[in-house]
Amino acid sequence: MSIDFRLANQTDLPAIVAIYNSTIASRMVTADLTPVSVESRQAWFDAHQPQRHPLWVMLEHGKIIGWLSLSAFYGRPAYDATVEISVYLAESVRGRGLGQLAIDYAVAASPALGIRTLLGFIFAHNQPSMRLFTRCGFAQWGLLPDVAELDGQERSLVILGRRLQLS
Repeated sequence: MSIDFRLANQTDLPAIVAIYNSTIASRMVTADLTPVSVESRQAWFDAHQPQRHPLWVMLEHGKIIGWLSLSAFYGRPAYDATVEISVYLAESVRGRGLGQLAIDYAVAASPALGIRTLLGFIFAHNQPSMRLFTRCGFAQWGLLPDVAELDGQERSLVILGRRLQLS
C-alpha cells in the first residue's frame, strides 16, 4: 500500500469537503445533518496552520482519498498541548486499515508540534471508529449521554484520549 501524506492546500478543500459530506448520510460520523459547502468550511480550513494544528491529505496514486486534522481544543492557552484528532476517508477506501495509518501518522507528528494529548470525539454507536481508536491506544475518558439527536434518535458522544511523550 503506497499512501502519501502532505499538508493540505487551498485547492484541496473541495475534495476534503466531498469526503466529509460522504459521511453525513450514515449518521455515524458527524453531527451535521445536511452537506456543508466549501465556502462554509473556509474558516475551519484557515484555522489549520501547519506549525500548530495541521490538516493533512492522504493520497493514493496522487488522488486524495482521505484527510486528517489536529484541531485546537477548547480555545484556552492552558489546553495548547491538547488537540482534537479527526480522520475522514473516502467511502471507496474504508476498511483497508487506512484509519490506523492516519492515526499513527498524527501520533508520530504530534511531539514535534508540542502536542501531548490527542482527543477523539466519536458517537457511541460508531463501533468501527471506536474499535479503531482503541486499537491505536486511545481509552474512553468521557461519555456525554444522549447529547445529539440524529433523525429523531438520541445519540451519545464518547471522548477518547491518548497521552503522548514529548521528544
